[in-house]
Amino acid sequence: MTPPERDRGRAGSDWRLDGVRVVHADELDANTPQTPGMDRAAAIDAARAGAEKLWAGTVVIRPDAKTGAHHHGDLESVIYVVSGRARMRWGERLEFVAEAGPGDFIFVPPFVPHQEINGSPDAPLSCVVVRSGQAPVVVNLDLPEVEPNPEAVRWVDDIHPAH
Repeated sequence: MTPPERDRGRAGSDWRLDGVRVVHADELDANTPQTPGMDRAAAIDAARAGAEKLWAGTVVIRPDAKTGAHHHGDLESVIYVVSGRARMRWGERLEFVAEAGPGDFIFVPPFVPHQEINGSPDAPLSCVVVRSGQAPVVVNLDLPEVEPNPEAVRWVDDIHPAH
């Protein structure tokens, strides 16, 4: 196999048109399903970048604000905290809570009811979100009983034991 053939990938690909895409900050699409309390904008999806298996975008939560409870169906979500203080609540009654700051990653499994909270009274919470599929699934929930005193959870894996 000669180097040009090896680098072609899909037969007949025109890498100029089928290669890397850059979506600039001023080109994000706010026309995506929303949850009260946050502003979502799509960056990488089928329409904007030709993505077939994932969705990525930004989320901004205003100071001292919280989203409504919601889940994303069978999609997995990863949230990367760019700036601010994220407080995540989850569970059938939002009975669990954990916090994350700049540089931290948050994983949300499929169908998990959750709520994002900006832990700062005076600075926005800014995050990047990546989902495992293209479907714009946002199921907003009306939870009749929310736990007033959620249990703080610090997840520690077998590789990184607690100190």
